[in-house]
Amino acid sequence: MKRTKIVATISDWHCEPEYIKELHDNGVNVVRMNTAHINREGATKIMNNVRKVSNKIAILIDTKGPEVRTINVETDMEVSYGDKIKVSGNLSLPADLLVNYPLFVNDVSKGTKLLIDDGEIELEVYDKDNDYLYTEVTNNGIIKNRKSINVPGTTINLPSLTEKDVDFIHFAIENNIEFIAHSFVRNRQDVLDIQGILDEQQSPIRIIAKIENQEGVDKIDEILNHAYGVMIARGDLGIEIPSEKIPSVSRMLIKKCIERKRPVIMATQMLHSMIDHPRPTRAEISDIANAVYNRCDAIMLSGETAYGRYGVEAVKMMTKVAIEVEKNKDRRNDILPPINFDTSSFLAAKALEAAQEMNTTAIVTDTFSGHNARHISAFRSEMPVYAKCYKPRVMREMALSYGIFPSLIAPEKNRDETIRACLQSLVDENLINSKDTIVYLGSSYGIRGAASFLEIIKVENGIQPIPEEDLIDLIGPKDL
Repeated sequence: MKRTKIVATISDWHCEPEYIKELHDNGVNVVRMNTAHINREGATKIMNNVRKVSNKIAILIDTKGPEVRTINVETDMEVSYGDKIKVSGNLSLPADLLVNYPLFVNDVSKGTKLLIDDGEIELEVYDKDNDYLYTEVTNNGIIKNRKSINVPGTTINLPSLTEKDVDFIHFAIENNIEFIAHSFVRNRQDVLDIQGILDEQQSPIRIIAKIENQEGVDKIDEILNHAYGVMIARGDLGIEIPSEKIPSVSRMLIKKCIERKRPVIMATQMLHSMIDHPRPTRAEISDIANAVYNRCDAIMLSGETAYGRYGVEAVKMMTKVAIEVEKNKDRRNDILPPINFDTSSFLAAKALEAAQEMNTTAIVTDTFSGHNARHISAFRSEMPVYAKCYKPRVMREMALSYGIFPSLIAPEKNRDETIRACLQSLVDENLINSKDTIVYLGSSYGIRGAASFLEIIKVENGIQPIPEEDLIDLIGPKDL
């Protein structure tokens, strides 16, 4: 049973239910839609097909976020080392290269490097005035239209949400989608801009902050105060900061997320070669393995499943690697969250300790909001954690949490009946058997309560109702 979750990007031209089912059957837990490449019609098509396949697959929708791009490049511009190029964001001026942000010249300083098309072309700013950046080309290549421009070390004061982003946020609200992954999050305000829209509509959608620049790395603590989770988007991040720093920065971000009990997704080019080839490189296998060793909640596929020739094979490979690494992990390298003196953290930690020392089969919890399950997930259990959820949305939210296997259950009238129903349903699903011993984490304060008790239960005892004669001895016949 794979504990590390898989996020797969799906495009509207390759989203048949049969394809999605095959991806799901082989390990995909969350479907991602990239709004940079689809419209509402395409998103609706993907969403409907996902929901035809399973009610357990969560849907994550990306915003485009604040980004600078080349515009009005009618024919590809071939450039050579040493060429001089005038850059402007003012569309009324004659410039060699125009960008889509009017205040670009104001924000960029002399001596800055502009990286175009994921760093394929580099321009160095040797001078500027009120209207233009005067740049020099430092490598040969071709500048194309609508290509991204990164400016490492520079804060670009674009609004966090574009008009298209706002439209897709409303689309997500209207269609009860589980997650919005916001691109290029720089600070807490970028998260709050989306949260404000969600709050106005009383939407429970969870926000995933995509960390793609130095400012987002520097302000990760304040971002985690407001985001549900984090995606480490190594594509743009690897352009914004030196490539050799990516592993240590990624490790730091993972540690922060686990300590704060926030789901963390590792993304970008994990099996990039499998877009066109049936087998991955050894380096790609090691990349997946490192993400699992580092205890990411989820690992993500982009072009591999969106438009690649070997999408299903890529998912199968990712699942195989995750299972193999999980079997051979060394817990001495685990990052564990602090308990912080709150009851849920304390009991979650003790649940794992009890499960290991008592040689139990599983950890079981019932959860109204996902709170209890996420706390257990943060401690990275070696055994399966079965979360019985009262709401379908919460069940799907668990698709991003490490080691959690969620399913639905109806609420019961008291604690004992809840435990009995949870255990019986797991026996019926052949996930545990009556001779197993499990650890149960629950609440004495109703289904909305935070964790308040921990029990070690032999399943056959937990599923047996109390005989009526025992009830009479306990409470008397008048009260029956």
